[in-house]
Amino acid sequence: MAFVKCLVLLLSVAASTSALATPHAARHSVHHRAIAARVADPAPLDVLPVPIRKRADTKRCKQRASSSTGQGTFYATGLGSCGITNKDTDYIAAVSHLLYDQGYAGVNPNNNPICGRTVTATYQGKSVTVAVTDRCEGCAITDLDFSPSAFNQLADFSVGRISGMTWTWN
Repeated sequence: MAFVKCLVLLLSVAASTSALATPHAARHSVHHRAIAARVADPAPLDVLPVPIRKRADTKRCKQRASSSTGQGTFYATGLGSCGITNKDTDYIAAVSHLLYDQGYAGVNPNNNPICGRTVTATYQGKSVTVAVTDRCEGCAITDLDFSPSAFNQLADFSVGRISGMTWTWN
């Protein structure tokens, strides 16, 4: 009885070793090719071009400019986040870091698509158009931080901070 058990064990080890030594592709290549040969080639499809409709030039289809309302402040300019060295006499602004960083995953902030875009800010009937060249860490998402000359177009420096300023992207 012990002899039979040893013989069965020896044969099972030999069969396992041979199965492990032979790669799967070699053991089943004929089978896989036979299945692939039985599958019919798909019939070619006739693809028709779909006409592209153009939007009608109506007010309903035009993109509306959305405005934001926030606070405005001013700061001493210099080298900004967009890699541009500005002067206090330039009409520029910094947008909130929440807006500047949103949707940009690049490693070089100078290449941020928001850099160079312009906005028009309005406060108590006065307006100024500025280019975005910097990032404001302390601003809320709808706040703008202006160069001194741009801020002076909206309010006097003695005000310091203006609330209720509206602005739109150009």
